[in-house]
Amino acid sequence: MKGIIMIIDGMADRPLKELENKTPLEAAKTPNMDKMAKIGINGIMDPIKPGIRAGSDTSHISILGYDPYKVYTGRGPFEAAGVGIEIMSGDIAFRCNFSTVNDGGLIIDRRAGRIREKTEQLASSLNSIPLNGFEDVEIIFKESTGHRAVLVLRGNGLSDKVSDADPKNEGKPSKKVKALDGSLEAKKTASVLNELVKESYQILKDHPINLERVEKGEPPANIILPRGAGAVPDVLPFNEKYGLKSACIAETGLIMGIAKMASMDIIEVKGATGGVDTDLESISNSIIENAPNYDFLLINIDGADEAGHDGNLKEKVEFIEKVDNIIGEVMNIPETYFILTADHSTPISVMDHTGDPVPIVINGPEIRVDNVNEFNERAATKGGLCRIRGSDIMNILIDLMNKSEKFGA
Repeated sequence: MKGIIMIIDGMADRPLKELENKTPLEAAKTPNMDKMAKIGINGIMDPIKPGIRAGSDTSHISILGYDPYKVYTGRGPFEAAGVGIEIMSGDIAFRCNFSTVNDGGLIIDRRAGRIREKTEQLASSLNSIPLNGFEDVEIIFKESTGHRAVLVLRGNGLSDKVSDADPKNEGKPSKKVKALDGSLEAKKTASVLNELVKESYQILKDHPINLERVEKGEPPANIILPRGAGAVPDVLPFNEKYGLKSACIAETGLIMGIAKMASMDIIEVKGATGGVDTDLESISNSIIENAPNYDFLLINIDGADEAGHDGNLKEKVEFIEKVDNIIGEVMNIPETYFILTADHSTPISVMDHTGDPVPIVINGPEIRVDNVNEFNERAATKGGLCRIRGSDIMNILIDLMNKSEKFGA
């Protein structure tokens, strides 16, 4: 028996007046997801705990059966691992955005117009730049998907106890990074970051790629905003934890990094952008092609989350419908327990993650099919799984696959 967990990032939502009090998932035409609900067992899932606003990182850590309160030191190390940086003990890693700042120093686009191309040239100009007064600190900077990037600081006397530079909203300047404790290491790291943010603008504002973007009327990627500081965690390999040969198919460096930290194989997919323009057919083909080679696949598809963060209702509904087209293909993989869920809610009305539970359905041999006939947030509440947590999923899957050990005599 095989297991697949497919996570549609940020798919869950809240009812909207524009949809006659339906959620985007309820409003979308999803015949394959509904078929899964009819022949499966359904429920709702709190990625971490009820009411906790999970990040994509902490929710995936929980769903894979790790305790995010112990494993999670910050998002940076996972992003760094995901883009192929060989992080070392003592390194401090950050996730970053390429962003747009105006002449007055205000952030006018946190994602630089969802920049998609040539970010490797921008990253190259920042990689290993010397900072005055901090010559003992090595700067390792690498692009990720879209507007995302990764920063690693390497050197003596550094700390992850620092705040973010990202103000999280447009119309504000970048935030001054501050030490979160009184240590000299944290103060030094904060100073390094403040100098780096300032220097990034000086280097990027007149970069040929940005001059070209301005000429085209596109927002320049003229500053970096580091956030999510973290030290490298110690993680028990997933295959050792569960006795499975596992792999991950994901679109973003973050999710690939989590899988890599857990020593899972990473399967990269051409055309996977992490946005609503991603090549879903390529993702589907990759799942079908690789399923026979592994006991377990973790799949992450990200576009619904992007639409939720942008507050774009039309795009979210349309993307859910596009994802539904590939669900039928995955359902046809033989002798497989197929779990479909989301990692958190990203409501259109909030444009950020919320603590609302998400729907979950499990298909496979000898499943105790319930009476739910649709896959969405409200229908799932009537299902046989009832309300579970993300940390329950792997236990349920391993038991269904008859690979669990009895607890007690």
